[in-house]
Amino acid sequence: MTGTKRIGILTSGGDCAGLNAVIRAAVHRARHYGWDVVGIEDGTHGLLSRPVRCVHLDTNKVDGAMMRLGGTILGTTNKGDPFAYPMPDGSKQDRSGEIIDGLRELGVDGVIGIGGDGSMAILRKLAQQGGFKLIGIPKTIDNDLGITETSVGFDTAVAVATEALDRLQPTAASHDRVMVLEVMGRDAGHIALSAGIAGGADVILLPELRWSIDGIADKIRRLQEGGRNFALVVVSEAVKTMEGAAAKQEFADGQKRYGGIGNYIGHMIAEATGAETRVTVLGHVQRGCPPSHSDRLLASAFGVAAVDLLAEGKSDRLLAWSNRTIIDTPIEDAIKTYAAVDVNGILVRTARGLGIYVGDAG
Repeated sequence: MTGTKRIGILTSGGDCAGLNAVIRAAVHRARHYGWDVVGIEDGTHGLLSRPVRCVHLDTNKVDGAMMRLGGTILGTTNKGDPFAYPMPDGSKQDRSGEIIDGLRELGVDGVIGIGGDGSMAILRKLAQQGGFKLIGIPKTIDNDLGITETSVGFDTAVAVATEALDRLQPTAASHDRVMVLEVMGRDAGHIALSAGIAGGADVILLPELRWSIDGIADKIRRLQEGGRNFALVVVSEAVKTMEGAAAKQEFADGQKRYGGIGNYIGHMIAEATGAETRVTVLGHVQRGCPPSHSDRLLASAFGVAAVDLLAEGKSDRLLAWSNRTIIDTPIEDAIKTYAAVDVNGILVRTARGLGIYVGDAG
């Protein structure tokens, strides 16, 4: 990018582990080119303030200690579409022009956006309207962006869920209980499937596979007949009830979000088997913790590659991890590709090969 002197970086959407490692890597790589880096606070919301809420980043501010921190030092948001921004009077207003003006006020020549598919769609539209260069980095604990084999934050979320199973197993065995663990993942069951296999679960319930209480109860009875006095069940938050409804809760802001399927499944198991059942909901514990070594490595590689793409004059590209290396693809194509759990894939076959109940066949 001829003449580039300053780039902006922001995090958007839900937080996860590894975001700070991306920021750190981008700042260090930008130094190689002699560029300034401006961290934009609270995603696009920071660009709506006047003056723009931002922080100038240099290598002294982004040391190894920062890389170990969960969350994002810049703050993030998953609310407020700038093209239909909710106003105090209940109306919605297009504030995209204000955001673009904010970028011009900062004097940035390119932007690195770290987010999921929704964030990328918004940032891409802003970049096209404002005429600024944009490189996207995929982050989502749900790992549902099909263009990349893994996203920043996913490995850590799986590690936390696996550790939870490790901690639940001894207390389950001590009290002859069935332990139900509800995990995040939005509409995809990747966290539940990976953590369930790694954590020795007996039952894994996914949004992508139909389940029955008879199938679960049969698995638990067979464990009991074999001398086992406990069972571990992992449930993805988007699993539907027996009636086919999504389990959601309404919050004070009026939004409905996934939650409650773990308690529903626990009640069903207790009724069907007579087993004493307890439910644990991990929720945001999967987001706010130090990143795993894999997430630190992935984030660092993405941060360096994003700056290099800007240096090459490229724009409107999303980075992805594929076949043990980084590739880039047009953002529009990348966010069209959704990756649910492959019900015929290797991990589902592995789970079934281990005797784990993951849903009914057919």
